[in-house]
Amino acid sequence: MVNELLLSDLQPGQIATIVKFTTEEIFLKLMEMGCLPGEQIEVVQKALFNDPMSISVAGYLLSLRTEEARQIVVNI
Repeated sequence: MVNELLLSDLQPGQIATIVKFTTEEIFLKLMEMGCLPGEQIEVVQKALFNDPMSISVAGYLLSLRTEEARQIVVNI
């Protein structure tokens, strides 16, 4: 069973796999940093009011705004 969510919906400690991006803009931005569909990510922490959020991906920490995280579809 596939359980697709938006990255912004995950909580700290949850691990997921990137499925797709909803916009070309976020795809190009994250592709340059090695974030591609199929890559495993973990939500490390969320700041006050959930913005920004830190994720672990491809061996490093990345900070994303909630607006950006809403454009990333993941599978848990």
